[in-house]
Amino acid sequence: MSSHAANNMRAAAIMLAAMGVFATHDVVVKLLGATYAPMQLLFFGSLLGFPIVAVILLNDRRHESLRAKHPGWVMVRTACAIVTGVSAFFAFSTLPLAQVYAILFATPLLITILAIPILGEKVRLRRWAAVITGLVGVLIVLRPGQADLSLGHLAALAASICSAAVSVIARKIGKDERSVVLLLYPMVGNFLVMGAMLPFVYVPMPLEHLGLMAVIAVFGLAGSFLVILAYREGEAVIVAPMQYSQIIWATGYGYILFREGLDLATVVGATVI
Repeated sequence: MSSHAANNMRAAAIMLAAMGVFATHDVVVKLLGATYAPMQLLFFGSLLGFPIVAVILLNDRRHESLRAKHPGWVMVRTACAIVTGVSAFFAFSTLPLAQVYAILFATPLLITILAIPILGEKVRLRRWAAVITGLVGVLIVLRPGQADLSLGHLAALAASICSAAVSVIARKIGKDERSVVLLLYPMVGNFLVMGAMLPFVYVPMPLEHLGLMAVIAVFGLAGSFLVILAYREGEAVIVAPMQYSQIIWATGYGYILFREGLDLATVVGATVI
């Protein structure tokens, strides 16, 4: 096996692990989202994540600056990450897990499209056919004209688009930027932006909910770190489809914890995607 193929296989395995971590993270978000606004969850998630990043910095033997080497791309990625967080947290709090994931499955398709202008990757006709087919699957899940589209559906779509941009930019600058920079900047952005909104949405949190917020912080950082590693190791068109494994987690978690079933449109749409 060539080193290129080995890198892609390793990257795919890392991405699969990341999806499992994020699925668990999303379950806790859904549990707390019934009580708290996405802005409050993101603020405390960022706040509780800072000590973890501090530990990473203390154990990093590279004594380099935290200044971004590609400030423009890092700022765009940070903005997209903030929108992704707010949109995804809102979607998970209002829609069944499997339905949110089915819409988020558009992310790898959008990554394929964005990889052309941003990464210069070539997409063959077969992949274009896959993209079009996948988008048809998304429409099946959304059922425009047959079912009412809620803000949750639109939020999931926004999260999908911005998440694709976050992933592609990570691939573009990941070999130059320190992983901690790619983790820290979105955290600081969330802390500042959500902190400004917090007075308008704040609801007091009991100690046990703060403990769950710590779980969100740890799993969010761990998942983000694994995604960064995956896109650093392998091609975007290989890594991105691993996101589809989330439907397995969503089905299991949704049924066990929330007694959520799968409607026919979600099953058919997810299968097509």
